[in-house]
Amino acid sequence: MERATLANWRTAPFNKWAFHHVRELIPTAEIRNDPSNVRALPEAPAALDIDPFLEETHTDGIVVLHRGRKILERYANGMDAASPHILMSVSKSMLGLLSGVLAEQKALDLERPVTDYLPEVAGTAYRGATVRHLLDMRAGIEWDENYLATSGPIVEYRKATGWNPLPPGESPSDLLSFYQNLRSGRAHGGKFDYISPNTDLLGLVIERAAKRAYADLMSELVWKPIGARTAAYITLDRLGAPRTAGGMCVTAEDLARVGQALIEGKAVPQSWVEDIETRGDREAWDAGSFVEYFPGMPMSYRAKWYVLPPMIFGLGIHGQNLFVDRRKELVVAKLSSQPAALDAPLIGRTMRWVAKLRASL
Repeated sequence: MERATLANWRTAPFNKWAFHHVRELIPTAEIRNDPSNVRALPEAPAALDIDPFLEETHTDGIVVLHRGRKILERYANGMDAASPHILMSVSKSMLGLLSGVLAEQKALDLERPVTDYLPEVAGTAYRGATVRHLLDMRAGIEWDENYLATSGPIVEYRKATGWNPLPPGESPSDLLSFYQNLRSGRAHGGKFDYISPNTDLLGLVIERAAKRAYADLMSELVWKPIGARTAAYITLDRLGAPRTAGGMCVTAEDLARVGQALIEGKAVPQSWVEDIETRGDREAWDAGSFVEYFPGMPMSYRAKWYVLPPMIFGLGIHGQNLFVDRRKELVVAKLSSQPAALDAPLIGRTMRWVAKLRASL
């Protein structure tokens, strides 16, 4: 039987195993929890029409909370409650929360140029971009986020992060070196433009600003305060740089605890959460490239979170989601192994199911 490898781990059917065994394929750093501070999640099971939806969306694990109680928990594909699963781009949303804590502590200046923290990118298209531009995906970098590409910058990017194998004879790269190749751009602060390297660069900025490893910062400032039951982890490049754009791996239950912390005003400043909910730029979103996945929805994007007022959510390729509706006191943490990276019909299916759930509460 063929096994998951670094060459195939993100493709079906291998992703059904690989997405919750990532540390067996890629170097990682642990994001420690505090076993003495675990946020209890009492159970209050609800009768939900769920099985067809879970099967259609290739769900590996789902936890739904309402008013702090678990109304649904389900696992598949060999995963269980103790299995950390890759978040893909919900990792970006986690970075967005950490950024809010660091900004509150005055350890990170959101209006400061990126090159003040990382002078190594002064000769790239990031010159003149601020931390806020990276946070809101409004840095003017020329980039094609094409998950089906088999060559070009996005493939070189994956190799730099350690997510793709190197061809025979090719010299290894790393994240910071990779940015030297990004020299084409336009004015910063314009339309929403989904560029994953923006987030990995921001991870490097955070480490430089705080003078600490990203995994340790996430552990101390977010993971322990939200009352996580299980240690998380994040993938690293060959020099130890964190893949903050997509490499964080957590259990479904702990991902739900993140949403619950936002509802309860824990770990992350409430002013930061309110800023996410209310300060996204609708015009920047409407001019961007993701409108087709959310047709007719009054959306925006702020600090690595999607905003569909009053709900905010994180979204990752292959079907990763964290939905938080503070007014309804509802959290949906959903981890999946969908075959396609971006599947518009399944995104729509998920959005409709969540809308129906919200309406029923």
